[in-house]
Amino acid sequence: MNTVYLGLGSNLGDREALLLESIQEIKKQIGTVSLQSAFYVTEPWGFQSEHPFLNAVVCCETSLTPLQVLDCTQHIEKQLGRTHKSVNRQYSDRPIDIDLLLFNNLILNTPRLTLPHPLMHQRRFVLEPLAEIASQLVHPVLKQTIAELLQQQAH
Repeated sequence: MNTVYLGLGSNLGDREALLLESIQEIKKQIGTVSLQSAFYVTEPWGFQSEHPFLNAVVCCETSLTPLQVLDCTQHIEKQLGRTHKSVNRQYSDRPIDIDLLLFNNLILNTPRLTLPHPLMHQRRFVLEPLAEIASQLVHPVLKQTIAELLQQQAH
């Protein structure tokens, strides 16, 4: 079994319902959700919007490969109304966003997927819910715990 951490975000529509529905789809399509953070209200990151986000992180046990998980998350996003992905880090409002944060201790850099998520250590909206459920988890590249990375964000 593989352990995957997924970051969830929504800033359009019924954000809470969309996060809950995405978690149900993750259970159906990816695997058992073993841990789930609270929902956090956060400001948009990397773009301007009057719509705040609702963010969460889940830990999932799966027999899928990283690219299979990516395909599932993209399918779930489409199912829940996401029409396009960010291109060249041009972000916009969206009903749902599901990011692969960590997959076991895997370090991967392919055209389709980079693991761990290359920006997760810069994003408080990822680190805060992740620290709630896995504060002692060690980032495989940075060799620091999630709690330590979150502490650095506070400065």
